[in-house]
Amino acid sequence: MLNTSLSDGNAQAALSGQLTFTDHGAFRDAAHQLVASQAQRLVVEVGGLEFIDSAGLGMLLLLREEAGATGRPVVLRNAQGQVKRMFTVSRFDTLFIVEP
Repeated sequence: MLNTSLSDGNAQAALSGQLTFTDHGAFRDAAHQLVASQAQRLVVEVGGLEFIDSAGLGMLLLLREEAGATGRPVVLRNAQGQVKRMFTVSRFDTLFIVEP
């Protein structure tokens, strides 16, 4: 579901499959790892994510809140299909840096 790594001043996480309520615990743990890093930006690669529900959107908002407390932005990268539509409907482009 979520793999994390550090490179070039970015803490990067790659999401795949689905991000739903059942993933909350695993996502929370990975989010804490990202925020605990010394990276300047937190980048979440969502290109491998096939589906996200409202709980998944909420998890991303919690990550944003935690990162914002440390003054670092969260970047959502490469949204496709249903995930891209959910980000558009939810106006995530006003809350996150959304990169193609």
